[in-house]
Amino acid sequence: MKERAKQQILVGGIGGQGVLFVTSLLAEAAIRKGLPVFTSETHGMAQRGGTVVSHLKVGSFSSPMIRPGHGNVLLALKPESIADHEAFLGPDAWIVVNRPTQDKPTRGRQLFALDADKTAKKIGNSKSANLVLLGFALAQAPRTPKGSRRLFCSLEDLKSVLEERLAGREGMLEACVRALETGHGAE
Repeated sequence: MKERAKQQILVGGIGGQGVLFVTSLLAEAAIRKGLPVFTSETHGMAQRGGTVVSHLKVGSFSSPMIRPGHGNVLLALKPESIADHEAFLGPDAWIVVNRPTQDKPTRGRQLFALDADKTAKKIGNSKSANLVLLGFALAQAPRTPKGSRRLFCSLEDLKSVLEERLAGREGMLEACVRALETGHGAE
């Protein structure tokens, strides 16, 4: 896996949605697998509600920023993130978006949509939409277009990262794992 893993992932949303948290979970999963990793983020407004995008590169890269036309995956925590960041995606990239419909994205890329906000509310944790969407992304990876890559990590990898990070905070750990698992099982 170490030699083959080479992936460029964008996570886009707004301040307060957990863009940086999702990115840090993925980065930690890569580190645990012994994979080189770069992360970088840009912030719009320096407060809740401003645009935030993070770049995550897993594998042998020389810089943290994803060049336009080279990204493999976009995790869009709000639908507007597609328009904001799709130019970074390559032709075989795929998109996972937090929205209620499966509308086709521009440029013909495969789109997987889930109303993660609604799903998070259903499990009693409206702040966990980011983890719901991440779990959903992990489940969609095998259905991606030929030539694209599955995510470099698994549900179990991310649960392990959460277990270490949230050791001693059992209630929070349980809520986070439940959100990931709920997204993973969503259709």
